Amino acid sequence: MRLAVLFAACALVFAQPPNDPAYEPLARAYEALRVKDYDLAIASFRKAIEAAPARTDIRKDLAYTYLKIGENDLALEGFGEIIRLDPADTQIALDYAFLCYESKRQAEARRIFDRVRKTGAAPFAATAEQAFQNIDASLAAGIARWQKAIEMGANDFSAHFELASLAEQRDDLPLAAAHYEAAWRALPDRRYVLVDLGRLWLALGRSGDATAALLAASRGGEPRAAEMARALLPGRYPYVEEFRRALALDPSNIELRRELAYLLLRMNRQPEAEGEFQILAPDDLLSATQLAFLLHARGDDAAAKPLFDRVLNGDDPDLANRVRAVLHIQQVPRNTSAKEMAERSFKAGYLKDALRYLEAAYETDPSDPQVHLKLGWTNNLLHRDGPAYHWFDIARKSSDPAVAAEADKAWRNLRPARELFRTTAWLFPIFSTRWHDAFSYAQIKTEMRTGLGFRIYASTRFVGDTRQTIGTEYLSEDSIILGLGLSAGPWHGFNLWGEAGSAFNYLTHHMLPDYRGGLSFARGIGHTLRGESPGLFADAAIDGVFMSRFSDEVLDYNNLRLGYTAGPKAFRTQFYWNGIAVLDVQRQDWANFAETGPGFRFSGAFLPQSMYFTVDALRGRYLLRTSYFNDLRAGFWYAFTR
Repeated sequence: MRLAVLFAACALVFAQPPNDPAYEPLARAYEALRVKDYDLAIASFRKAIEAAPARTDIRKDLAYTYLKIGENDLALEGFGEIIRLDPADTQIALDYAFLCYESKRQAEARRIFDRVRKTGAAPFAATAEQAFQNIDASLAAGIARWQKAIEMGANDFSAHFELASLAEQRDDLPLAAAHYEAAWRALPDRRYVLVDLGRLWLALGRSGDATAALLAASRGGEPRAAEMARALLPGRYPYVEEFRRALALDPSNIELRRELAYLLLRMNRQPEAEGEFQILAPDDLLSATQLAFLLHARGDDAAAKPLFDRVLNGDDPDLANRVRAVLHIQQVPRNTSAKEMAERSFKAGYLKDALRYLEAAYETDPSDPQVHLKLGWTNNLLHRDGPAYHWFDIARKSSDPAVAAEADKAWRNLRPARELFRTTAWLFPIFSTRWHDAFSYAQIKTEMRTGLGFRIYASTRFVGDTRQTIGTEYLSEDSIILGLGLSAGPWHGFNLWGEAGSAFNYLTHHMLPDYRGGLSFARGIGHTLRGESPGLFADAAIDGVFMSRFSDEVLDYNNLRLGYTAGPKAFRTQFYWNGIAVLDVQRQDWANFAETGPGFRFSGAFLPQSMYFTVDALRGRYLLRTSYFNDLRAGFWYAFTR
């Protein structure tokens, strides 16, 4: 009867998937998490967010998945978006603040802690208050030290920049702006400081000064600083006076002055434009060329000739050919390859143009591995995963090891989402002093993606022990179980499955029908065993399993771990405390107990990515009688997906 109810429920779930556009990618994501296929899980969560961008629960799961693999910056970005969508989520705010602190973003951490300590509920407010005071006291002490150093004569770039950074983190914006400006004056070639200065002047309401600083940074020689500055500038094109204010702040900025000169030309203010080109001409060949063109156009060939001669004898063949064209001199042939044009377009962000040039470059030389790799990345950035997968597959077979390695990693990241079939295998042998026996659990499962919110699979399980005399048959079935099944989910960490098959007992050589199914839940937060950095972690696993072969027994297994991840990535260890409870519906004595105690697990660069060893020392109590036991368990876990 229970079996009929179980499969009827499964049929309803599978036949009528929820009317939710995010359902299918979420199902893939949670299934991938269950088998620790984090790349596929992340890709699936992203597709779910595209389908339901307002759902913060999906964003939380994606952010916590990033944390599990040590991608703290991406987790930070995810938490920040959740806070923007739901500012009232105090728990996420605290997680975000602590992660900001660990990532050296003390200013943001301090602001969040300050908000939570003032507006949050009592438990959260107390935690936030302590964290806020710790950060604030440290920043205040650092500011005082640098102020003292400057008073004593340390009036250099580093002193002013460090003081400004600390003051900004403490939200003392006037002090920070004053010292960013002093740092800029000390070393004017550090244009990234202008971005910091412009950002603070914007916050202080000094919009004109801010635009000048950001405009200078956006036309400077530091690409990253220019990109950040452009993001903060107004959407419109700058005015002439804004260019002049920026040049007053940064008079040696060649690109800035040249752009002003061209703007003046477009406004028919040629005398002013010539004045700017005159300033630039001694140091800038392009400005010298333009000035020569202006002089030549108005008949002042005597003044233009030295400039033309300088360009013709210079090291820029394109400029030289432009001069030859104006002077009606025979040009020097020069071919720019499609590959070079593609590189220029790619760097400028014109991806469609880059793709067109790369396709032309491939037609010219189909064996160039760099072109194959670039075709992969360009298609990937254009969200054309099919062609990207194709080009990465070609590039990963290249004889160039650097190209092959980069392409192979990208190809493997795209591969899971494109497979109709997927095979997963796991192995978990373990020795228990409680039972004085070694057990082994393993499964190989091949799944077929249906696109309907569930998967069809064929499974081979192994459950056995070394002594082969254990009285508790549920721990060791001494069997190989073959089955066909359906799995739905995962959904928010939950996975529902059911299968029908036969179990072959390799001791008795008997084969019996076997029907089983279950509902499981798994979730983890914090610093994972394979993450980028050490720190606190917690994980929980809950499994309810129905087994027809054992009088329709249902077992419920619950495990919670809290601990700390320690050590370098080359040899990483987790120390934790276990809380375990096992229950069953038939109230059998052996199957109702609770355990607690310390444990540790370790892995490292010398092991496969998904392998770790574990040791647990547990004290247990049977729940249906007053009896205690001790158990020392040791084993290892290994899994892979193909």
